[in-house]
Amino acid sequence: MSQPLRVAVVGAGPAGIYAADNLCKSDPDVTVDIFDRLPTPYGLIRYGVAPDHPRIKAIIVALHQVMTNPRIAFLGNVHVGVDVTLDELRQYYDAIIVATGAERDKHLDLPGIDLPGSHGAADFVSFYDAHPDRERGWDLTGVRSVAVLGVGNVALDVSRILARTGDELLYTEIPPHVHAVLRASSITDVHMFARRGPAQAKFTPVELRDIDRSANVQAVVDPAGMEFDEASEKALAGSKSLRMVVDVLSEWALREPTPGPHRRIHIHFLQNPVAILGSEHVTGLRTERQVLAGDGTVSGTGELHDWDVQAVYRAVGYRSEPLAELPWDPAANVLPNVAGRVLDADGERVPGIYATGWVKRGPVGLIGSTKSDAAETVANLLADAPQLSRAPQRDRTAVLALLAGKDLPVTDFAGWDRLDAHERALGDAETAAGAALARERVKVISREEMTHIARADRD
Repeated sequence: MSQPLRVAVVGAGPAGIYAADNLCKSDPDVTVDIFDRLPTPYGLIRYGVAPDHPRIKAIIVALHQVMTNPRIAFLGNVHVGVDVTLDELRQYYDAIIVATGAERDKHLDLPGIDLPGSHGAADFVSFYDAHPDRERGWDLTGVRSVAVLGVGNVALDVSRILARTGDELLYTEIPPHVHAVLRASSITDVHMFARRGPAQAKFTPVELRDIDRSANVQAVVDPAGMEFDEASEKALAGSKSLRMVVDVLSEWALREPTPGPHRRIHIHFLQNPVAILGSEHVTGLRTERQVLAGDGTVSGTGELHDWDVQAVYRAVGYRSEPLAELPWDPAANVLPNVAGRVLDADGERVPGIYATGWVKRGPVGLIGSTKSDAAETVANLLADAPQLSRAPQRDRTAVLALLAGKDLPVTDFAGWDRLDAHERALGDAETAAGAALARERVKVISREEMTHIARADRD
């Protein structure tokens, strides 16, 4: 009789946790260890979702339930490929699923892109979510008008956070240093730019409506870009969600900016950014007017417009990063794979190595796509199980001994529960001290402090 499967998952975001859950539901004997370079689980749910989006963060409730399975262990503060190699992990696991996600900004080849005042959306998200490995400072000094390139959900998040006042976010888990930056902000106008038309917008109806819910912010759509071609009409007929998006945009295109809200988010369609202007700092953005070609594509008209902005945020997509010892597709920024089975440079399968989530298919899709990704990858792993080489060491205790020998301050899921309770208690304390609105938690920022709290039963 073959030995029960031992599987390592690299990455404790939704993709990795769903893969572990699927494995345990499909195989009653499998055991799974989930590694993450951060001391906390949940990945972009904790460090990639705007603080004023509690319904998305509610996904953590379901993920927490998965992580309480005794056959699943969380091993935080372990950077696979740096602290421990894949070859080392192969000594303890029969298969490895890579679920490292995508948290870096996709590059945009645009003149002036490297000017001070030009930022990647992922960097700004990491700032306002207080990622422990990112800079805590952010300079909005002298910025009155901002350009955001892109019309996806991340672009909406960035625009909304830039437009809202710091005090509006005090009920969330926004950290004090982020609140201070936003409270001092002099931004009055945020301009979002889309190369194509409204029927090609990538955001969801709920996310779109959220940018207009603040009493201090009004969303305005430039009516000049509200154009549709044959492909647009076909797309609208086939998608209820897209129709809802376009209905909201059409409503906003009919209204004029009012003197009430002192900040505005302007959405411009059919405007292609061609250059970021400035010499020592961003002083403007140049766009070219586009025209729909009938098939959903666009072409330039030669009509240029310079926008007076002092900062530019590109929200044109995230990218994954390669993992040491594994092949990489530098064009798509993913692990080369077929249905989750990782391939080498010659297109041959790498035995025992699998991928799921954004590092498998690129940074597109929502949670539902992540779940189906995990199901496909796990199904193929289990189909391969009879042919997989069994690891010589099969005890979780041996893995912990390996990590201890490297002097790594490993955190576990009980440690996360301890940190979670600590952050919630800080929120309760601030609320009791007179916070305007109840705070669910106050996020601990530094890796060292998170680790100390999580390991309180050992350190």
